[in-house]
Amino acid sequence: MFPDKIYYEPASLDYELGKFLKEKYSDVPWIAIESHNKIDELRTRPNKEFPSLKQHMVIGVRKTHNFVPNHKVSDFLVPYTSSGCTAMCHYCYLVCNYNKCSYLRLFVNREKMLKKIMDHGTRSQKDFTYEIGSNSDLVLENTITGNLCWTIENFTKSQYGSLTFPTKFDKVDSLLDLNHGGRVIFRMSVNPQSIISRFEPGTSSLNARITALNRMCDAGYRAGLLIAPVILTEDWKKLYSDLITVLSEQLTEKTRKSAPIEIIFMTYSYVHNAINTEAFPLSDQLYSKELMTGRGRGKYCYRTDLRADGEVFLRQQIEDKLSDMTILYVV
Repeated sequence: MFPDKIYYEPASLDYELGKFLKEKYSDVPWIAIESHNKIDELRTRPNKEFPSLKQHMVIGVRKTHNFVPNHKVSDFLVPYTSSGCTAMCHYCYLVCNYNKCSYLRLFVNREKMLKKIMDHGTRSQKDFTYEIGSNSDLVLENTITGNLCWTIENFTKSQYGSLTFPTKFDKVDSLLDLNHGGRVIFRMSVNPQSIISRFEPGTSSLNARITALNRMCDAGYRAGLLIAPVILTEDWKKLYSDLITVLSEQLTEKTRKSAPIEIIFMTYSYVHNAINTEAFPLSDQLYSKELMTGRGRGKYCYRTDLRADGEVFLRQQIEDKLSDMTILYVV
């Protein structure tokens, strides 16, 4: 049962959410720490213990809340109520900060963070879109804290802006009847089921994700679809062709007409490879010397020619099977 222990900043218990979590997990060991950002006891663990670290929860107060300009679905990336996740996706970029972001960290000062977003929109008097899910999966987090429901209900009290977040989870029941005012963009990330099974342990199945996206769209939420990350395994063309066929069969007409597509090719790193090799020794390897090239210090991406071929293939598949959907970008 998650979590097996909780590391917490004592100041977090001064907040309503901190008190709620203390009561909710009263039967779990609580260990006081000075800072959620530096827990040496965890940061020095060997790579093979990565799965067991995922069983820990960290609770603290977020001290930095910088808005980072973005030019895709959102105008700003905004650190919000959590960082990290309980899932163990083998390519997750947060794992580059291993033992800092591998476990789920919850931040209890949600009122301050949401107020900053709402005040920013009011001062700007523009309908900016704020990405609040770039550091965590807020649908997953919501099952623990209720923060996403709280956020949506309170954000609609402001006059300006929209919120957006991606997810790989299907637990959307509590979101369906909220007064979202059409100002929340729910984006579902998908991959072929075999990719999910091999490289995205702890996340929802493909069919469950598609069903959740359809339900949210039916509930009036603005919607989006991510095919991400595209992983060039040995049989990738068949896998992604089959994925797009499944999407064409299972997405509702309303979803297809309203949800633009984002396509993101996988990037990888030396850190990922070191952790996965020791933590998941029986898993398929994601790093390929033949397929990848360097991209900055210790990072890898697919060769330019392979990525270009992948983009042409995916665009053609979508044109053939999902012609009523728009591709926002490919990166």
